Amino acid sequence: MTTDDLKHFRDSNRISTKGSLSVVVQLTRAFANDSLPINPSNYKTSKEGQVKGLGGGNLKSILDSRNISRTLSREGGRTSRGSMALMYAYVDFINGLYLADGKVDFPTIEDYWIEQVRLFFAAKPFKLITDPSRSFDSAIDNLIRQARSREEENRGTTYTGTLLQHLVAAKLRLVLPEIEVNGADVADATTGRGGDFMVGDTAIHCTTMPGQPLLEKCVSNIEAGIRPVIITIRERVRTARDLAEDAGISDRIEIWDIQQFLSSNVYEHGLFDRDKRLSVIRSIVVEYNSIIDAYESDPGLKISVE
Repeated sequence: MTTDDLKHFRDSNRISTKGSLSVVVQLTRAFANDSLPINPSNYKTSKEGQVKGLGGGNLKSILDSRNISRTLSREGGRTSRGSMALMYAYVDFINGLYLADGKVDFPTIEDYWIEQVRLFFAAKPFKLITDPSRSFDSAIDNLIRQARSREEENRGTTYTGTLLQHLVAAKLRLVLPEIEVNGADVADATTGRGGDFMVGDTAIHCTTMPGQPLLEKCVSNIEAGIRPVIITIRERVRTARDLAEDAGISDRIEIWDIQQFLSSNVYEHGLFDRDKRLSVIRSIVVEYNSIIDAYESDPGLKISVE
């Protein structure tokens, strides 16, 4: 068995929805505890209208065991159209592997489907909720929480930092369309930049975790006659200020949080008018999404406005 075998089965059976993924994840775990070859009759309910063993609780238990806390399907694929046909197809696929190799590597197969679940979640855009009764500041806070939640579900990812950098890029581009933009994982040194963005005599540094290396860059900026600006998340502003104080540059550096950087611009360019403000917000999101298309490979980084 190869990954290509699994990919071919996935594509042939269009396993890309929450319902179909729920079915194969649960059946994989069930088949692993069954004897081979699999008898499909064991997986039909008495009325043969649904696949036996599927359910939201069972699915949640499996995903929890794989450190996925998000809800894929509350019904667990039990009521999804096509679940029965998919079960039969999956039984044929598993039995085919067994006949060909004399065994079935269920741990590897489960790993594959769990990765498909993670990709399914990652492909969902962040949601920017523009509630007129709430501040835009709080809407940005909510975006950051979504990014952090996704990071907790996918260890080793940096959604918050990427979101931060490209939101700043989007806002800058509305004012300065010619500004250079790079992917979030492109280091300054490889491009010869003094920061993530160079605007006139200013180097803008975007970070969710300001540390000593960043402050050393800021010192180098100052020595080169460049004004450094750090844009970070609100709870890290104090950290950045303390580091700047320790470096002796606290009076020569600007430190802003992303919430105020965006909301103040939205109010200013929206002329403090509600409808114009919403138009500016949508313009930022449109520009942000175009940057994601151009410089990132994960469509789940996009933002939808609700």
